[in-house]
Amino acid sequence: MHPSIVIIGAGETGARAAFTLREQGWTGSITLIGTEVHAPYERPPLSKSALTEAGAPSPKFVAQAAQFADAGIETLFGVPVAAIDRPARLVRLEDGRERSWHKLLLATGALPRRLPLPGADSRHCLTLRSFEDAVALRACFRPGFSIAIIGGGFIGLELAASARANGAEVTLIEALPRILSRGVPAAVAEVVEARHRRAGVGFHIGTGLSAITETASGVEITLTDGTRVAADRLVIGIGAVPETGLAAAAGLAVDNGIAVDGELRTSDPDIHAAGDCCSFPMPLYGARRIRLESWRNAQDQGVHAARAMLGQVDAFDAVPWFWSDQYDLTLQVAGLVDEASTTVRRDLGGDAFLMFHLGTDGRLVAASGIGPGNAVARDVRLAEMLIARRASPDPAALADPACKLKSLLAA
Repeated sequence: MHPSIVIIGAGETGARAAFTLREQGWTGSITLIGTEVHAPYERPPLSKSALTEAGAPSPKFVAQAAQFADAGIETLFGVPVAAIDRPARLVRLEDGRERSWHKLLLATGALPRRLPLPGADSRHCLTLRSFEDAVALRACFRPGFSIAIIGGGFIGLELAASARANGAEVTLIEALPRILSRGVPAAVAEVVEARHRRAGVGFHIGTGLSAITETASGVEITLTDGTRVAADRLVIGIGAVPETGLAAAAGLAVDNGIAVDGELRTSDPDIHAAGDCCSFPMPLYGARRIRLESWRNAQDQGVHAARAMLGQVDAFDAVPWFWSDQYDLTLQVAGLVDEASTTVRRDLGGDAFLMFHLGTDGRLVAASGIGPGNAVARDVRLAEMLIARRASPDPAALADPACKLKSLLAA
């Protein structure tokens, strides 16, 4: 039998892994399998440009079909996988076909978290994960429509900004005491909330949902404080859950995602997992097991998993990085903010600022920033490099806008 690698999951991670295998000299067969009919496409535009750009939207493809063919990568799109047969080393597809594997990569991604309330399955309740979801949202993000959004994280807020840009009325509901409570400092969240309020978004913060009632044209939402909100559509943006069904059914270890080691190997050494679907130990933070849902992590882990399957083993240690565009603001976070014990602020002028987050030992563990356009991008990138080097910069230097971060890198 000729050596073969099968990749389940035709998103950013799976596509990057497939091309990296070829770039690194793999001459055996590669099969990329995806449940969606589209070739792999990038998901960040789904909450932004796919909803607001003029003209009919189209997916932003990672690569075109011809590029996969030219690289000798077999693609099976729109074909769900029924099961992984580990003893036989087979992937069984729902249409009856099978593919054998020498190595297997699971890049199955994540699914929108469901709201555990009666009425949440109404046709007026929407989520965002796929291009088709974005098309459905775009149809109701328009003047004359009222949109309620449950969830004050990145997705909920980006959707709120897009809906307002298109002229829809927006009410955002967040059960926790503030928006962006996961991984973003309060000072940055306050700026984001204020910008949304200026744009006309209404907020209910610190209160959850107790009931959803379908009406003739939409839904009525009852909040836990008794408030009622009527909306033409309710968008549920309360996070995502890793897609672990195939892995669990195959007997692989699952721990907040498919559990992998530093080389992204699962509990079966011939099966790797990467991207939104897996949790992994992070050497940068004392081997803390984390799971990341981000565009850059999807790319980085796709490349890393491919190299690991070819025996180029080293522990995955990329600094987590997230970003979000809302209105004229860009928010960026490098590292894990919740690892910090103290924070130092640097004002950049023009409503832009950075926050440097230090651990108990003085090491820089995260940096966050917000400002118009690319105002914080360069400094967050330099801070990311300091985090990767496990640097312990002088807090006074971090706070001083006159002190160039490049000089701290050189030191």
